Amino acid sequence: MFASELISNSIPPLKTSDSVQKALERMTEFKLYHLPIVNETQFLGLLAEEELIEVRDTEQAIGSLPLSILNPFVYEDAHIYDIIRLFHQLHLSVVPVLDYKKNYLGLISINNLLDYTADIYAVKEPGGIIVLEISNRNNSLSHMAQIVEADNAQILSSYVQSFPDSTKLEVTLKINKTELSGIIASFERYNYQVKAVFNSTISDNGTEDRYNSFMNYLNV
Repeated sequence: MFASELISNSIPPLKTSDSVQKALERMTEFKLYHLPIVNETQFLGLLAEEELIEVRDTEQAIGSLPLSILNPFVYEDAHIYDIIRLFHQLHLSVVPVLDYKKNYLGLISINNLLDYTADIYAVKEPGGIIVLEISNRNNSLSHMAQIVEADNAQILSSYVQSFPDSTKLEVTLKINKTELSGIIASFERYNYQVKAVFNSTISDNGTEDRYNSFMNYLNV
């Protein structure tokens, strides 16, 4: 997935002639705390809400103010991982997208990014989740997939988390079924440590309700 495929066309940028009040209202409307300033197709920078709320005269044009304009952006062919890293490092709510002539093409909002992340991790798909703790030397996704597929199931998504000063990895698997007892038994037979299970029909200790509540929150 590239940046150009995540652009939101529903959020217009600001112009230097727009007032502080208009900028604040637009941020409130779209539930964002940054917006790009663009004249014609020229990207001038990213405006932060925290600076605007300090301005007393909200009828002033934003172009007349001595603001600390941010200048983060990605090119249209930037990969999704680079976009996520920029959102995280600078704590942004939007990331502008430019072509290689530095023309403004649009923006990616944090909401666009969350929607896409929900899709790639199959959040909306029914199924169960198994969390495994493994050694970093035994990180074979193909072997895990074989174990799951032997139970007539499929891995819908997966991700790996590492920990500082540890040789252990945590692998989270989203599987397209909720009856996971056979798969869990197979993992344990191959000496995988099953650290947690979510949304499974094999037990009910309140975990499923908490997981479903979290999924419903993400889908709001």
